[in-house]
Amino acid sequence: MSASAGAANVSGLKDAAVRSKSVTADAAGVRTADLTVAYTVLRMSLGMNIALHGVSRLYAGHAAFMAYLNHYFEHAFAIPKSMLPAFGYALPPVETTLGFLLFFGLFTRFTLIAGSLAMLCLVIGTNLAQDWVVSGLQLIYCFLYYYLLVHRDQNVYSVDALWQR
Repeated sequence: MSASAGAANVSGLKDAAVRSKSVTADAAGVRTADLTVAYTVLRMSLGMNIALHGVSRLYAGHAAFMAYLNHYFEHAFAIPKSMLPAFGYALPPVETTLGFLLFFGLFTRFTLIAGSLAMLCLVIGTNLAQDWVVSGLQLIYCFLYYYLLVHRDQNVYSVDALWQR
């Protein structure tokens, strides 16, 4: 094999390597774009779900929510009935506010931590009411808050990201 043929082979291999790297980089870019879109849809879905919990309770009125709480916790041995009115007043606006903040991606870190703490309160109350089915469902919400907090670097499409630009 001549020197020029060997140089052509080496050059061809280098070109193939460069093309391979650019295809890999393009695939990584597409994957990153998919991850940020998926993160955004999950964040917005959880946010709207939480916000509508609060909105529906506000719309139904405090008396209706209090009737529900009193019935739900009538057999909860460790929850003083005197705590229920304060909880009943606080939860709907907290859910509404945190839900809309999460939907828009505003103060996302704070919102995810506050939402996680709200879920902790709900999990404790649900377990004290011995509602194991609802308690299990609440763990899904807890996991979603965890996931969104841990992967906050993918929070590209949000008000927070716009403010950082």
